[in-house]
Amino acid sequence: MHCFEIVNIMESITDPNMSDGFTSAMEEIHNEYLKTCGEIINQTTELCQSHREFVKCAVDTCLKKCKDDEMLFETIETFKRDLVQTSASLKVKRHAVSEMISEIEHKDMQKEDIIQKIETLKEEQSKRKELILSQHKTNKDRLKYLKKARGVFQDHLAMEIRTISGKTQVVKGEKLQFIFRNINPSDLNSAYIVTLGLNQDGSYQIVSSDPVLGCLPVLESQLQKTNKLPTFLASVRKEFISQARR
Repeated sequence: MHCFEIVNIMESITDPNMSDGFTSAMEEIHNEYLKTCGEIINQTTELCQSHREFVKCAVDTCLKKCKDDEMLFETIETFKRDLVQTSASLKVKRHAVSEMISEIEHKDMQKEDIIQKIETLKEEQSKRKELILSQHKTNKDRLKYLKKARGVFQDHLAMEIRTISGKTQVVKGEKLQFIFRNINPSDLNSAYIVTLGLNQDGSYQIVSSDPVLGCLPVLESQLQKTNKLPTFLASVRKEFISQARR
C-alpha cells in the first residue's frame, strides 16, 4: 500500500464525522445482528416447545398404544384359555353323547331282541296251548275209552280201574290205577296194583306198582314206544302172575 493511501485512511479515521458514521453503522449492524439472533432464539424456542409437545404426544400415544396392546394380549390369552376349556368341555360332551348314543343303540338292539323273544314265546305258547288242548282232548278220549272198557276188563281180566289224584311233588294230577285180581291161586281176591300217569306230551308214565316189578322200566319204555295200553296191561298181569307163583 502506498504511503499516500495510508495517510488518507488515517485521516479518515481521525475525522470526527467519519468516526460517528462508522460507529452508527456498527451499532446498526450490531442491532440487526441482535434482532436476528433474537428471532433465531425465538424460532428455536418455538421449535423446541413444538418438539417437546410432539414428543410428549408421541410418548402418550405410544403409552396408550402399549396399554391397548397389553389389554388386547390379555383378552387374546383369556380367549385362548376359554377356547381350551370349551374344547375340553366339548370333547367330554361329545364322548358322553357318543356313549349315550351307543347305549341307546344297544338298548334298541336289546328291545328288538326282547320283541323277537316275546314274539317267539307267543308263538311257542300258542303252539303249546294247541298241543295241550290236543293232548287234553286225546287224554280225555283215552280216559273215556278206558272208562267204557272198565266193564270189559273187570269181566274178562278181573281188573278194576280207578281214577285217583296225586298230592305229592312227584305225583300230581289225575292218575289211573289198575287193580288186578285172580293172580295168586292161593288168594284170588288179593290185589296187584299198577298206577299210570299221563305226561304233557300224551305219553304214559308208570308211577308205581304193588308189589314192585323189577321189569317196570322195560315195560314203560315199550309202552311209550308203542302206546298200546292193552298190550302193556297184559304184560303187567303176566309179570304179576309169574311173580306170585315163585
